[in-house]
Amino acid sequence: MIGPLKRLWDGFRGSGDAAVTVPPMDGALRPNQLLETARLVAAVPSPDDLASDGRSLFVSSGPRILRLVDGVGTVTAEFGAEITALAASPRGRMAAAVASDHLVVTEPDGASTTIARLGDGPTRCITALTFAGEGALLIAQGSSQRAAAGWKRDLMERRSDGAVWRLDLATRQAERLAGGLGWPLGLALDAAGGILVAESWRHRIVALAPGRAPRPVLADLPGYPARLHPDPAGGFWLALFAPRNQLIEFVQREPAFLARMFAEVDEAFWAAPSLRPSATFLEPLQGGAQKHLGMLKPWAPTRSYGLIVRLDDALRPVASYHSRADGMRHGVFTCLPFGGRILAAAKGGDAVVEIDPAADPANGPAAATGAQP
Repeated sequence: MIGPLKRLWDGFRGSGDAAVTVPPMDGALRPNQLLETARLVAAVPSPDDLASDGRSLFVSSGPRILRLVDGVGTVTAEFGAEITALAASPRGRMAAAVASDHLVVTEPDGASTTIARLGDGPTRCITALTFAGEGALLIAQGSSQRAAAGWKRDLMERRSDGAVWRLDLATRQAERLAGGLGWPLGLALDAAGGILVAESWRHRIVALAPGRAPRPVLADLPGYPARLHPDPAGGFWLALFAPRNQLIEFVQREPAFLARMFAEVDEAFWAAPSLRPSATFLEPLQGGAQKHLGMLKPWAPTRSYGLIVRLDDALRPVASYHSRADGMRHGVFTCLPFGGRILAAAKGGDAVVEIDPAADPANGPAAATGAQP
């Protein structure tokens, strides 16, 4: 009874889940240009996920898995549909989720197994993978009802039918560890072996524990969190694939407007997050998102953005790397430590780049200027 009454009260006051306020990017999240000016490692069409077995670096690009060596990508596997998540184990096992509702686990000798079921349902909408040792695979399922390509509508409808599974690779049995999640898009193990989940639609990271509800450990992020990877030096690297803004938060809470938008407007022009910078006047105009003297202001409201956040061991943000409204390296889904470097895949910028964790955003040509986005 308390839940429905609280929702009615929040709707009347515009508080709680009915609020459309968005936290500012400030402190450790203060905007800069460190992602936009990062060194290009490889030009890759729509890179989505990065994985490493400790020796080689792999990137998913559409239906292909590429091995990157000295900036050159060599195709190591190709599937009939887009790859939606990727993981590799220290002994050379590779797991790839394919948009055609199956998961492929490849052994070091080249033998592979296809998994088409998770519990009582299909292997649908896998958004993140990580090995828990060599014998188990943790699986984030963004939605049990919708394909991964339907992420934009799922977000605007504020759905929460995602789950996290543990797959035993010996028996092929899957155990659901948590359900009712708002598009889980990142998975990581902490130093104690606990499971951390980036819950994208709720703008937070939660910790999972047996028999307990997910516990928020980092909440109210200014964007939609994606993949999460531990840093060998301590802490974690978190990618956020798009920014939040008040227009989108407002539209999410207007069901009549949403219904008309879905029915009458092409999805590319919805008032919803985007993975790529604006390229047409048909996109939603957002007040300050206009050019001045022929140049788009870097602090303008925007539907796309590039953002990576470095977290300490307690999941507190300590540094961030940005590609702002006037940049091109947007839609970052993954940031992975590899070989002493920190690599990021900008899906909206068709680039894999190397960021400098020692860079000081407060000094030099990458310094932030102007108002906050």
